[in-house]
Amino acid sequence: MQTNHNNDLSLKYEKPRTGSLWSQSLHRLFRKKIAVVCIITISIMYLAGSITVFGSPTPYGYNEQHLTIEEVKQGPSLAHPFGTDRLGRDLLTRVIYGLRTTVIITLISLLTGSLILGISLGLISGYFEGWADLVIMRIGEIFLSFPGLLLVILIAATIKPRVRDWVSEWAPGFESFSGIDLISLGIVDYFVIFGAMSAFSWVGMARLVRGQVLHVKQSQYIEAARAMGASNYRILVYHVMPNIISPVIVLVSMGMGATAGSEIILSWLGIGIQPPTPSLGVMIFENGSIGVLRSDPHLIMFPIMTVTILIFAFNLLGDALNDALNPRAR
Repeated sequence: MQTNHNNDLSLKYEKPRTGSLWSQSLHRLFRKKIAVVCIITISIMYLAGSITVFGSPTPYGYNEQHLTIEEVKQGPSLAHPFGTDRLGRDLLTRVIYGLRTTVIITLISLLTGSLILGISLGLISGYFEGWADLVIMRIGEIFLSFPGLLLVILIAATIKPRVRDWVSEWAPGFESFSGIDLISLGIVDYFVIFGAMSAFSWVGMARLVRGQVLHVKQSQYIEAARAMGASNYRILVYHVMPNIISPVIVLVSMGMGATAGSEIILSWLGIGIQPPTPSLGVMIFENGSIGVLRSDPHLIMFPIMTVTILIFAFNLLGDALNDALNPRAR
């Protein structure tokens, strides 16, 4: 009887959780198969776009033209897995270089807008409150009164011609000194898109961080740090930030999909990245007609599939991160 009683107790015993909260969150995240698939998909796409810095990953250049009848608008084959476009350019190469454009835009826009500007303003607004909170939040509300994409379109369409004129006036001296053509390489277009997206992308992050800081700053460990004479900088960096980072990670993952979509839409509208710089939006714009869809569907199908898979993966990863980092699931 004693043995049976011990067996019952051993069946009821549950091994306590070990490891930090971050390790537990990562364990929950990687237990989700859809999250693992999304991480692998996004990593492959971003890696493919990143390696173009060292040269073309295919035997073809992104603007290498083959204007023979056999090469123009060729369907998918072993030599050209995605086919060729109307100028005989390899479509797979152009999609990969289009991903490079998306990688650059999403990373730098989020780094400058959401992460640096949004988190900094959110910390200042929530921790110090007072007039700083009033000014930052009122400016954010003004930006939020406009549809985000419409605001980006207005900023890009207004600033871009002036920036191009200014660069055209002053660029010859810079080009002769550095050998870099700022306009033909699309550098001007990149900077305009960075500025337009960063101008509004900070608002959502700042509001989220402010709300989290207002909640965390009432905690006893914050009061204890103040009583021990810790500086505001030390409290923000070592006590506040680690406790608000979870929702920030979720918002960043979802924001990357939205940023990628915005860049593609701007290029599709003709005010984003322009030829000869490859962009998925430009490829969709150039081939977005019923005639192309009927005669050469590969020209529009592969760019659209790439965009759809990338944005869908970011959205699913954001949901998985929210489930893994949600304190109520711990």
